[in-house]
Amino acid sequence: MPETARRTDRHSATRYGNRPTMKDVAARAGVGLKTVSRVVNGEPGVTPETEQRVQEAIDALGFRRNDSARVLRKGRTASIGLVLEDLADPFYGPLSRAVEEVARAHGALLINGSSAEDAEREQELGLALCARRVDGLVVIPAGDDHRYLEPEIRAGVATVFVDRPAGRIDADCVLSDNYGGARTGVAHLIAHGHRRIGFIGDMPRIHTAAERLRGYRAAMEDAGISVADAWMSLGVTVPERVRTAAEEMLSGPEPVTAIFTGNNRVTVTVIRVLAEHSRQVALVGFDDIELADLLRPGLTVVAQDSAALGRTAAERLFRRLDGILAGPERLELPTRLIARGSGELPPAD
Repeated sequence: MPETARRTDRHSATRYGNRPTMKDVAARAGVGLKTVSRVVNGEPGVTPETEQRVQEAIDALGFRRNDSARVLRKGRTASIGLVLEDLADPFYGPLSRAVEEVARAHGALLINGSSAEDAEREQELGLALCARRVDGLVVIPAGDDHRYLEPEIRAGVATVFVDRPAGRIDADCVLSDNYGGARTGVAHLIAHGHRRIGFIGDMPRIHTAAERLRGYRAAMEDAGISVADAWMSLGVTVPERVRTAAEEMLSGPEPVTAIFTGNNRVTVTVIRVLAEHSRQVALVGFDDIELADLLRPGLTVVAQDSAALGRTAAERLFRRLDGILAGPERLELPTRLIARGSGELPPAD
């Protein structure tokens, strides 16, 4: 049969349900199967002219690499799981997107769910994802005991914890420098003349909240400032609790002249409280928030890169799946102080 006829038959087969294979691409381009494989997988060793000819054949036939078959040959399902704290929290949007982009680059599907800061829900989600045979997990911990994942990790489920470390197991984790960031933010307020500085944070059992409190205390100690118990408040981040804490710090015979907030949710409530307050109070928040630069004054923040956290965690996950890494490691990413005005206000009294 003439080559033209064979190509026509191949196109017809493709149109009517038979997917073109690399063998079809090789025949159309007039090259060997290994050459097509190199082009498809981005490997070196192919001249530009040959690569162009193979790519033209791929486009003409509508060939698509079968990632599912490729990963199954490696004993994988081409999927990973992501367990977040709260899908509605703006901090986790860039993190989730970064994990998804890395997964996509590795030909894998991302499945995610929210633990709602509940340890039992986190465990339920993690084990459910493992039951669906995900290749790996990226977990933002809600609980402090992750021994339930030990059998899954031994069975080959690569697991990386992000934002907070795992509890009671040795595992990879990717964190922000919560202690250093908080210390820098509070030191910034002290440098602008503040001595009575309040701290409002999340629940103390949460790693990030505890580390940010530790950074606050360290900055105050560095400056030789004794911290009054009334200047510190940790607990749930619901607006009612945060509002009460802020109003108490702002009242009394020696009210605070500045507040350092432990996360974005706390910051938003404190901004509302200060907007109703007659006295000028400086504010530095941990986490950037949307429209922070449009406030008057602009909001000074300690910013962490949630996208970098997600990307670093996901890349580490795939390196572990590929057998590149040895023992578990703890990675800390730096934070950045962004001065916009609210943290530079001098004491009002």
